[in-house]
Amino acid sequence: MLTNKPKEPTKIRLKRGDRVRIIAGKDKGKEGKVLFIDREKNRVIVEGANMISKHMKPNRTNQKGGIVNKEAPLHASNVMYLHNGKPTRLGYNVTVTETNGKKKTVKSRVARTTGEVID
Repeated sequence: MLTNKPKEPTKIRLKRGDRVRIIAGKDKGKEGKVLFIDREKNRVIVEGANMISKHMKPNRTNQKGGIVNKEAPLHASNVMYLHNGKPTRLGYNVTVTETNGKKKTVKSRVARTTGEVID
C-alpha cells in the first residue's frame, strides 16, 4: 500500500550569518552571507545571489511599487560553507563532560577539511 508521507528534510548544518560559496547554478562561484534558512524545504537565501525581479503593487511599505530586485532561495545542497576562504563540508563533534556527577553533552560544528571547531 502506498502512502503519501512527506519527505523528511535533511539536516542543514548552516546557520544564519555563515559565509558560503555557491557551487551550482547560474551564480556558481559567488560568495555571500546566509540571510535566511528554510529547514522544511531545504532552502537558503544568500545575500546578493540568485537575484530575481519581482513586480510589486504599491502598498504601505512600498509606496511607488514597480519592479523590485530581491534574492530568491537556493537549494541547500548548492552552497558550501567557507572556512578560511576555502569551501568545506561541516560535521559535528560531540563531547561529554562530567561535573559533580552530572553529564553534559556539548555539540560543536567542525570543518571537515581541517578538523577545526567553528563554534
